[in-house]
Amino acid sequence: MFVELMPLLNQRTLLITVSRVGEKLKVNVIPAKLKEGEDQALTTPLSFTGLPEELDAELGKQLTSYVESHAELTSTLAEAKAEMDAAAKAARQRAKSAQATKTDPAATKKEDPAGPVVAAAVTTPSLFATQAQLEEASAQAEDERRRTTTS
Repeated sequence: MFVELMPLLNQRTLLITVSRVGEKLKVNVIPAKLKEGEDQALTTPLSFTGLPEELDAELGKQLTSYVESHAELTSTLAEAKAEMDAAAKAARQRAKSAQATKTDPAATKKEDPAGPVVAAAVTTPSLFATQAQLEEASAQAEDERRRTTTS
């Protein structure tokens, strides 16, 4: 039983309680919280109830599975936290560079030598439009899209 718990004991303290419930035993394994604000999933207790013979035969396997699940959860949470920290850092950098761009007058003043682009009126075909009208409206929309993407 303790060999199976060693990987978890390397990370945190465990409280183990054993009580008798009639002819059966109830075993609780409760991981201690490492710090305030820690994810509650990492302190989920494990409880077994069974005859002493059943616990002798099965408890080790169940503890191994519990410790493995706990390690995976810890790893997943650490990865998610690292990704969120990296994303937050990148967002702060983008905000900082955007703010620097706003305060730099040379960067904010861009003259467009072609002047303002005036959008051509795109007509929406009516419900009863002919095929020629539909093709013309489609061509106008495509021309407008090209103009806006190239400028």
